Amino acid sequence: MSRRNWAFDITVALLVGVLGQLEAWLGFGESHRQGPLWAQALLYAVTAVLLVARRVRPLAVLAAMGVASIIEFVAAGSPEGNAVALAPVIATYTCARYLERKQALIGLGLIVVIISCWATFDPMNPTWTERLVAMVWLAPAIIAWLLGMLVRVTNLNREQRRAMAEQQASRAVAEERNRIARELHDVIGHSVSVMTVQASAVRRRLDASQGVEREALETVEATGRQALAEMRRMVGVLREGSGGPDDETPDLQPAAGLAQVGQLAETFRAAGLPVSVQVSGSERELAPGLDLTAYRLVQEGLTNTLKHARSPEGAEVSIAYGDSAIELAVRDDGVAAAAPNGVGNGLTGMRERVAVYGGSLVARPRSEGGFELVATLPLEPV
Repeated sequence: MSRRNWAFDITVALLVGVLGQLEAWLGFGESHRQGPLWAQALLYAVTAVLLVARRVRPLAVLAAMGVASIIEFVAAGSPEGNAVALAPVIATYTCARYLERKQALIGLGLIVVIISCWATFDPMNPTWTERLVAMVWLAPAIIAWLLGMLVRVTNLNREQRRAMAEQQASRAVAEERNRIARELHDVIGHSVSVMTVQASAVRRRLDASQGVEREALETVEATGRQALAEMRRMVGVLREGSGGPDDETPDLQPAAGLAQVGQLAETFRAAGLPVSVQVSGSERELAPGLDLTAYRLVQEGLTNTLKHARSPEGAEVSIAYGDSAIELAVRDDGVAAAAPNGVGNGLTGMRERVAVYGGSLVARPRSEGGFELVATLPLEPV
């Protein structure tokens, strides 16, 4: 219970209490008063005060209201009016809203007992037929109970959707991290392999008098091979079918990078999406990992356009080289279809990838229509 909840429940209790006292003493909203007015006023005061704890102990509050009400009904006769049922109806709603179904059904049974006793001990209902007819006043309590159940189920469904969205986002981040690890393993492994081969080539060109140099290069070779072996073991668990023969097969294709954006655009054109590529600034060679990340960002942006944009006439890829950063943008003119909860798993993975290099990523609708994905990546020395 937050302070706001306490304040709200106290306000409700005061309001119900004031209405009850007006009815008990002045007849405001009553149909027929029974017995001493003080007894009726006391009942309304007790049930109103109990509402303060309605969210803390919903079932106990409703049961206490039932005990107090039945005692008053038996001792002085059941009064007729709005206040006699107002507090119990609110408590019935609270039981359905905050309790599990089994306990909520107990609350529904309690309100049935309270209304039944009210109808039975009302002197205005001398026959059982009239008492059964009076049970029609059970309808507001049933409606309140059903409304409470509806609110509870709606909130539970909302929480489940939120939890599922968080799980999907976490899974997308984990998958993207695995993908980054695999790709960086290939990039770094290629670089270390080149270093090891070059060291081996230089060692073979040394003569017998260069023993110190030979020993140093042999150390470089051994360290390089050991590093490759350790990386293979460490990243092996991230590869699909870990331990299978395919895991040891090297990728002979060149690492993806901005140099392949033209081929990527052609692939999407063949899929029916017109793509234009614009490059500005002084092109430069990027570090392998950064180059790969830039390529993946463009690929994700075009994939989102192809999958989610409705009726796009085309997409534009913009690559702007700056002095200290590179800006990548993918823009389309279609109607964007919102992802669940406003976050797509692909974008979640891209944010994780951009964060590795200290960059920023913005995905937003365009004011002139369409959608854009804009990423800024700090440049690293090659």
